[in-house]
Amino acid sequence: MISLIDYGAGNMASVRKAFEHLALETEIIDKPEQISKATKLVLPGVGNFKSLEKLEQTGMRAAIQESVARGVPFLGICLGMQWLFETSTEAPEVQGLGIFPGKCARFTETPRSLHVGWNQISFCNGSSRLFQGIADGSYFYFTHSYWCPIESSSSATTQFQTEFAAALEKKNVFGMQFHPEKSGDSGLRILKNFGELPC
Repeated sequence: MISLIDYGAGNMASVRKAFEHLALETEIIDKPEQISKATKLVLPGVGNFKSLEKLEQTGMRAAIQESVARGVPFLGICLGMQWLFETSTEAPEVQGLGIFPGKCARFTETPRSLHVGWNQISFCNGSSRLFQGIADGSYFYFTHSYWCPIESSSSATTQFQTEFAAALEKKNVFGMQFHPEKSGDSGLRILKNFGELPC
């Protein structure tokens, strides 16, 4: 069972549909006790870094951190990946989950600050388990205005104004800045690989 964390603003429908297309069973959860019982967690993020406060207010933040510490496989998508860092210039007063070091920052306004569309990724720091069966240099669909720094747990990078982390992997924690659920066969392969990870 793959549990999708609903904090009130995530892109639940398309992510769930992608998993169901792969015949992987899903559920949508929105309570800390449900997170604590989950065997695989996905946090699809849409919106503002400040939305992390909703996880704090409901107790889901602490439940996520406890589950990650116990080794439960966790995938953060788009904003869900940015939340894995310490903070962001989008809401500097809000503390991220702090699983990865560093601060997310906004693209410059010129020529445009929104990175949207298909872009090519480059693998780094060895092979990620979620990229099994995917060729280096594959294209994925991005839509975001803030970028994550490259650090030792980055498993892929891409370029838009600057080079930044496109994907992360650290033990049981994974992050994807792009949207695998909108990235065709390669994106579906990532979700399939996540679904097949041992619990």
